Amino acid sequence: MDFNELRIFARVADLSSFSRAAEQLGLAKGHVSTAVQRLEARLGTRLLQRTTRTVRLTPDGEHFLVHCQELLAEAEQLQTLFQPAASGLTGRLRIDLPNILARDVVIPHLSGFLRAHPLLDVGISTIDRRVDLVHEGFDCVVRVGTLDDSDLVARPVGMMHMVNVASPAYLHAYGTPRTLADLAQHRVVHYAPNLSANDAGWEYFDEATASYRTVPMPATISVNGTDAYQAAALAGMGLIQAPLLGVRQLVAQGALVLVLPEFRARPMPVSLLFASRRQLAPRVQAVMNWLADLLTRYLAEPD
Repeated sequence: MDFNELRIFARVADLSSFSRAAEQLGLAKGHVSTAVQRLEARLGTRLLQRTTRTVRLTPDGEHFLVHCQELLAEAEQLQTLFQPAASGLTGRLRIDLPNILARDVVIPHLSGFLRAHPLLDVGISTIDRRVDLVHEGFDCVVRVGTLDDSDLVARPVGMMHMVNVASPAYLHAYGTPRTLADLAQHRVVHYAPNLSANDAGWEYFDEATASYRTVPMPATISVNGTDAYQAAALAGMGLIQAPLLGVRQLVAQGALVLVLPEFRARPMPVSLLFASRRQLAPRVQAVMNWLADLLTRYLAEPD
């Protein structure tokens, strides 16, 4: 069995695309197509159903992919079984992270992980939209907030605690709110993926009902990116409710000021997600363990 053909087939199957698989593997599309054809000829069955628009697994392909992924993971483990520990792991890793966690936690500490594994090739994505882990070829992703139902495996790593902040310029112009009633005289910067301002408001924990509630508020501006959200607050455009991790340094510098500490939004769960497989490649297991340990320590810091 040709392991290169197995790797190519598995990537095409994961991405449902010959062209995207070729791009990620650094191969010509014709080479990828030929490799899959050779594998099908060797097995005596069609693994992928090709049309002008789609590539999907046949029933035989679905059955074969499960064993193929297990075999590839076992092969990688065997390759490193007798290697000295100093040689580290090898291969390509693709990870998607929220911008705040990548910028303030992961990337500042990544050099230590790579010194232990200098042969790893790591790609980090920090786009605000939620990527499709399987079809976009990511090994794992870190997500903040409530998770959608999916076939992915979720590993909780902590909670991202929230604070309320505004710029000194905004507070000088509009005053510092002391109570929920004061919010009637204020505006917020609204974070909304669809840029709608209809549901702008102030979230807080209501002791009377023991639940989180929202006070509707007018929004000065609506944004769909974390950098723009923070920039709008720094520009004095309104109050924001943001993760402490992302604004701690700005608060320490005096660029942002904490307000209404008793009326904060609910903490957001942080999870590490990966594809549901019996066995993961050693490099994927290693980076997930490292990420989980790193994020757990930072998210556990008292606020």
